[in-house]
Order: sequence, then structure tokens, then C-alpha cells
Amino acid sequence: MADQAELAFAKTYLNTLGRQPVTYADDYQQAPENWLKRVPVLPVPVPPVPERKALESGSANDSVTLTFKSLKPALTYSHPVSLTDTILSIKEELHILHPDDLPTAESQRLLLKGKALADQKLLKEYSIKEGDSLTLMFKAPPVKPTTAQPLPVHADSMSTNAFATAGGSLDPDAKPSGGGRRHQRIPSVVLSPSPETRSPGEKPKDLLLDLDADMSVPLSPVLKDELLLESTYHDTISQPEFWEKLLTFLQSQFQTESDTHLAFEEFLRASKSSLTAGEVALIRDRTGVIGMAGT
Repeated sequence: MADQAELAFAKTYLNTLGRQPVTYADDYQQAPENWLKRVPVLPVPVPPVPERKALESGSANDSVTLTFKSLKPALTYSHPVSLTDTILSIKEELHILHPDDLPTAESQRLLLKGKALADQKLLKEYSIKEGDSLTLMFKAPPVKPTTAQPLPVHADSMSTNAFATAGGSLDPDAKPSGGGRRHQRIPSVVLSPSPETRSPGEKPKDLLLDLDADMSVPLSPVLKDELLLESTYHDTISQPEFWEKLLTFLQSQFQTESDTHLAFEEFLRASKSSLTAGEVALIRDRTGVIGMAGT
């Protein structure tokens, strides 16, 4: 009876120990005979790993030959440049090589397919390959607008304009030349009233529409584009340094960060029509102000 009780106690004790989790020490290592066996590998000959060739900074893989073309004045240059050069360093090199024809780097603009290249970026950041052409433009000094004064209208303008319409000179004392008609100014237009507007017995009178009296002629689209290219507005607001200075100024004026960012977003939203998506992203990276959805 005592043996059965001890046997039952031993079974219960062993079952209890078997349910306890096994805890191993940090330096525990499994016995080698319990290790997994390695899978045999067929002896297939493998070629050696090729050695990596070190590329020099001035190697042919890092240099391309580009063509720089200017329309006004008509100039064409071909120079080898490195893909790791910045756009600003390329402009400075062009000025050093051609000081008589090209202005300083600050007055130059390089365009690729109509898009201006940023001075701080590297050449390899753009999709440029061997033999590509870059457009070279120059910033002219700002043009002072001249106010056109209208011509005085005289009492004898009807006879003078009628003489100009006939192809003669606008000077009443000048004699018409028999060699041919010369264009002096924009001819005037003479309108005759309808018969219904005249009273019986009244002689017809000519109504003069003088096109030369109004000198406020709108600018042509070509001249507008040239004036926009000469403006420095886009070049100034596209620089991240301008927005860093603006953010510093706003921080000194507002007491909370939310008001500062609100004012900054108002300024940036008003200028987005003149900036590209890449320029806006560069401004936000430099200033650290992220808008809604990262735009």
C-alpha cells in the first residue's frame, strides 16, 4: 500500500515538472550531435568575382561634350563638361573661356528644352547626355518705360490725313515724289455718314477716324516675352535663400509658430503661379515648412 502511494506521488510530481517551461542560460549551446546536418553542395565551378575598377574624377564616363547656343547674339560653343559640375560652375567656366562674348555667370541663364536650370544643382541631376544642346540667354538691364505723348489734333487734320491716305507725306509743304509711294505713318480712315442722317439740302461731310492720334499701342507677345525674361522677379523668388530670410523675418514678427507658418503659406501660395513644382519642393526642403499633403 505504501509502495502504491509513493508511485502515485512520483508520477504526479514528474507530470508537474514536465509542464514547467524550460529556461536556458544565455551561454547555452546545443550539443553538436543535435545540430542540423548540412545539405551537400555539388562541386560546380564558380567564376571569380570581377574586380571593381576605380573611376577617376576626370574619366570619360564622367565627362560629356555639350553645345551651348545663343540666339541674341547668335553664338555657338562646344565644350566638354563634367556631370558632377554645378550649373553655376559651368556658367563661370563659359565666361572665363569667352570673356569678350559672354557676360558673368550672374547674367547668364541655361535652358534645357525651355526649362531654366538651377545654379545649385549638378549637371547629372538633369536628363543630359552626350551631344545635347543647351540654350544660353543673357539678362539685360531693366528697360525704363517711356510714356508716349499723343499727337496734337489740328483743325486742318482732315486735309493732312487725306493727303497721307493718298500716299504722300504728312508735311503739307512737302512735294509728292514721283518715284513711288513711301509708307510714312499708319493711314487714317475716313467714314461717310449714311444718307438717312443728313437733312435735305445738306452736303455730305466726312467723319475722320485718326488712327495716329492714339499712341498707346499694346506690346506685341514677342516683346512681352523678352521683357519677362529680362525681369529678375522669378530668379529672386525661386531661390530658397529668399524664403529662408522671409521665414526668419516672420518668426521675429509673430509670437506663435502656427501664425508664422500661416503667413509663410500665404506668401508662398501667392507666388506658386511663378514657380515650378521642383522649385516649391526645394523651398520646402530648405525651410522645413511642409504644407497640406506635402505641397
